[in-house]
Amino acid sequence: MGTFIHLFPQSKPGKLRLAVFALVLLVVLVRCAGIPMYGYLRYRPQEGDIIFQSLPRVELVRAIEGITESPLSHCGVVVDRNGKWYVNESIGEVHDTSLLGWIARGRGGGFSVYRLKKEFRRHIPSFIEALKNYDGRPYDYKYKMDDDYIYCSELVFKAFRDASGVELGKFMRLGDMNWKPFEATIRRYENGDPPLDRLMITPRHLAEAEQLEKVFANGL
Repeated sequence: MGTFIHLFPQSKPGKLRLAVFALVLLVVLVRCAGIPMYGYLRYRPQEGDIIFQSLPRVELVRAIEGITESPLSHCGVVVDRNGKWYVNESIGEVHDTSLLGWIARGRGGGFSVYRLKKEFRRHIPSFIEALKNYDGRPYDYKYKMDDDYIYCSELVFKAFRDASGVELGKFMRLGDMNWKPFEATIRRYENGDPPLDRLMITPRHLAEAEQLEKVFANGL
């Protein structure tokens, strides 16, 4: 017991240094692990919310964010599964991910939430049901608007269009965005020339839909 006590400083300056060190360590731990939990606890989810995040930086994510000139590189739809909150998303394939796990995966735990304006909320039950039509579809690394493969914002766009007949956001032509600095990445995924005339719905331009309003942000 005496040996254990002597591991800790007995003088006032020593105790103060230990307290400062402990405080700094606590701040670091909260910053690394607490930010996602803090956001998770503050956010009050509603089914049909569209949630956005910045994914960890890899080549493809850098390209998505750079081409669209936005930190929004991924999105999904908040759904209630038997009283538990999940995000229906296309990453790898279309599937559900627990809300907390989804938030924690984002860069720095940051996320933002957009909600359908009041006049469009009547479509939410059909919206949630329409998402099921895309379950298991593989992720589309070429960002085409066909149904065989599907990317994150395409999933949200198509499911809401299927449910309501309303299109969220606007299509953007690749050639009208900031594609040039990321030409090598585009060629690698396309296995050929950049398809400059390809139309796509990006996370940024989905978030800008007039039918949506931003209701929450945690560092993003």
